[in-house]
Amino acid sequence: MNSRCVLCSIILVLVVLIFSLTVRAQVEYTDIEWTELIPADDLAVLLNPPDFLFDIEDQSENDNMESLKGVSSTDEAAKRYQQALESTRVVETFDGKSIRLPGFVVPLETDEKQRVTQFFIVPYFGACLHMPPPPPNQIIFVKSSAGIEVTSLYDAFWFQGVLSIDTTDSLLGKSAYSLQLNKAYLYKD
Repeated sequence: MNSRCVLCSIILVLVVLIFSLTVRAQVEYTDIEWTELIPADDLAVLLNPPDFLFDIEDQSENDNMESLKGVSSTDEAAKRYQQALESTRVVETFDGKSIRLPGFVVPLETDEKQRVTQFFIVPYFGACLHMPPPPPNQIIFVKSSAGIEVTSLYDAFWFQGVLSIDTTDSLLGKSAYSLQLNKAYLYKD
């Protein structure tokens, strides 16, 4: 009878240990806003764009980065705006943080099952198609061997994972952050 009590005690201790390890293993994700990823001085500049930008029609001949560069060579406000648009400056405190963030997928690579395995996360639909594109500190690179299923580029997702400071260049843009993706699921209000 005594050996049964010892065995039961050992089993009870093991169950409690396993349960406590499982609880500790559950990651707490911090919800963040896109603007938190931009250094404050760059954000202030981006929130106050040069007036001439409002006169440029979407997808017109002047809707390109070269037009902005031409003006920014003579106008200090436009020059600073151009610098903020190209900034890879980041908020260092997010390096290694477990975050949750909403965003849209810009596919870079897919697998044979058409799951998106490499992509940018961007704050709004069409972000890499319209001028100006988001600055690199508003684009997050993800590489996922499991991939995610994207049925429409109009769909927003929640992304959970560990954020890192890491620059990635692509034909579709440049990111200043990367995310080790743990979970992606459709955004619902």
